[in-house]
Amino acid sequence: MLSFLPPVLRGIVAFVLLVLNTLLWCGLLFLLALVKLVLPFTAVRKRIDPLLNAIAANWISGNSAWMRLTQKSRWDVAGAEGLDYRGWYMVNANHQTWVDIFVLQHVLNRRIPLLKFFLKQQLIWVPVMGLAWWALDFPFMRRHSDAYLKKHPEKRFEDLETSRRACEKFALVPTSVMNFPEGTRFTAEKHAAQRSPYRHLLKPKAGAMALALSVLGAKFHSFVDVTIVYPEGPPTFWDFLCGRMDKVVVRVRLLEVPADMLQGDYATDPRFRKAIQRWQQERWREKDEQIEALLVAERKIGPPAAVSPTAGAPTGT
Repeated sequence: MLSFLPPVLRGIVAFVLLVLNTLLWCGLLFLLALVKLVLPFTAVRKRIDPLLNAIAANWISGNSAWMRLTQKSRWDVAGAEGLDYRGWYMVNANHQTWVDIFVLQHVLNRRIPLLKFFLKQQLIWVPVMGLAWWALDFPFMRRHSDAYLKKHPEKRFEDLETSRRACEKFALVPTSVMNFPEGTRFTAEKHAAQRSPYRHLLKPKAGAMALALSVLGAKFHSFVDVTIVYPEGPPTFWDFLCGRMDKVVVRVRLLEVPADMLQGDYATDPRFRKAIQRWQQERWREKDEQIEALLVAERKIGPPAAVSPTAGAPTGT
């Protein structure tokens, strides 16, 4: 454990280990992705995609290793038992910081198949990682403003078509489709601008979830609903590297996929669209109440005794 180091030095060490871990596994990833690019056949994808996902899982395990080495954060995780690594899952979570991704990967790695995120188109230009996300078939979404869509209505369903093509690829091997329904990270300013009816959440969007269900619904075992709470407030990525994330609370619950959500066209059927949105809003109301209850419990308990920094997370590299 290097938690005795000053925070800034700890952050530098953690960042260097993250970069080295990324370069190590991305080299192998790009070699296999090149094979898939040259031989774009279904039979090849079925053999290559599991190897690509295994490389990504090893990268996540490497990240968990340097987190254990450099941090003394306390992890309070519950509900992650009983998941099937060989299944297909739709994963929904609230979103507050880039650290959420590391938290989700740390807790769910090797419990369910590799998480595939819906990403903003601009992120494809992130050095190394943008190419890695592309190689792993992460869908890149072009988010258009309402004003732009009014001028260019033909672009309204562009992201839905991108999602459809990505989800068709996900059908080849077990996959976890990760969705942040809020579409962006929570801030007090965004919350106020939206006039969100929730205390701790932005308004959810249901389009990406609905399209994933329409393409892969018969394969999904269940929804994995994840609630992430930072009792001391969401850390920045640098704070996280420096070990200033004192505690994170993660609650996981499995939900059945309602049969009526697997039949319908979200883009063209207003009644079906309303039903999906109502279902998502009800889950969001439950999540908002859960976050409030967890925060209240943390305030009553106060600083607890030390907990293993890997509590609730799978082991292995």
